[in-house]
Amino acid sequence: MDISSDLTELGRTPVAVVSAGIKSILDIPRTLEYLETHGVCVAAYKTNEFPAFFTETSGSKVPCRVDSPEDCARLIDVNMKLKLGSGLVIGVPIPREHAASGRVIESAIQSALREAREKNITGNAETPFLLARVNELTGGLSLASNIALVKNNALIGAKISVALAQLRQQESN
Repeated sequence: MDISSDLTELGRTPVAVVSAGIKSILDIPRTLEYLETHGVCVAAYKTNEFPAFFTETSGSKVPCRVDSPEDCARLIDVNMKLKLGSGLVIGVPIPREHAASGRVIESAIQSALREAREKNITGNAETPFLLARVNELTGGLSLASNIALVKNNALIGAKISVALAQLRQQESN
């Protein structure tokens, strides 16, 4: 199995990660199971399914749903107060205005996965091949969507940070 060290680190570092989800080139259910096994709280923002990066849903239900930056802040605060020593992941779906391009990209990903299997590209050579091929197949659309996702994650992350600072300020008064 090829497991990213990021996943292991989330199990032993109290950090909150705001993410557009897990790319569908990966095994999403297995990744979520790995996180659960390592004590990582996984939540989804305004949805009951964990997002699949370029698409709003992955088919994988989440054990925790958060509907506002304040919900996220409370979740982070409780995780820190319990001193669990593990992180948490908040999956934020792709913005609706980019969902159509997300479906195009998802189709390109599936095509690239088939090509990788046909060419026997595996292991650590697989991801670079897939990312390059998806960029080619989408004419650069995947890069534009990636930029939009980064901006959205930063926006939601900033709102969560403000809510967390306000929560902590209220508690200290």
